[in-house]
Amino acid sequence: DTRGGDTGPSLLRSQLVLGDQNGELIAPFVVNGRPPQMPKFEFTTAQIADIAAFLHSFPINSRDPARVRPDSIVTGDAKAGETYFNAKCGNCHSTTGNLKGFGAKISDPRTLQQWWLLPGGGGRGGGGRGAPPPPGAGPVPVTTATVTLRSGQVFEGKLVQIDEFIVTIADKDEVTRSFARNGETPLVEVHDPLQPHKALLRVLTDKDIHDVTAYLVTLK
Repeated sequence: DTRGGDTGPSLLRSQLVLGDQNGELIAPFVVNGRPPQMPKFEFTTAQIADIAAFLHSFPINSRDPARVRPDSIVTGDAKAGETYFNAKCGNCHSTTGNLKGFGAKISDPRTLQQWWLLPGGGGRGGGGRGAPPPPGAGPVPVTTATVTLRSGQVFEGKLVQIDEFIVTIADKDEVTRSFARNGETPLVEVHDPLQPHKALLRVLTDKDIHDVTAYLVTLK
């Protein structure tokens, strides 16, 4: 509904979006991404203009349609969702193992849907510092990084922040270390347990999302 959430800004009142006409201002963010939360998208100029038109379709007033929520978001085909889940998610998740009783543990379908799409929302540094887990969801998987200096010295820890200029990690005692980046020096290897979720987000259709949600809510 374009209003953002714990880790994403509202696009409804974004000055960038409000100043945009046909996608010319939002295009750089779409094609370049905003690591680590927002990946790059290979969209054409026409596709970005379509996205802009959609964003501009939400009027800003006290009776904003984006704030009107349906009675239930559970509108998909649970059987189709089970088939999709087994094909795309079964290698990492099991309905008799780590997702046993998932629908009962997270009783609100909207929260359940958001959580299976991207647990925790990713956080500013990609290290699981986004939305706290809802009761029963279990801990947020933590992204870690291995930093290898030119000397060969290696540091490992939870990824706090990474961009083209700096990488910051924290050890088990939450002591942080920051390293300036210059091209490929130092060598940084990011280990993101949520990468499969992020990759799936790029190919999921609206029907897939509703079908899988309809299936997961049945896991009592």
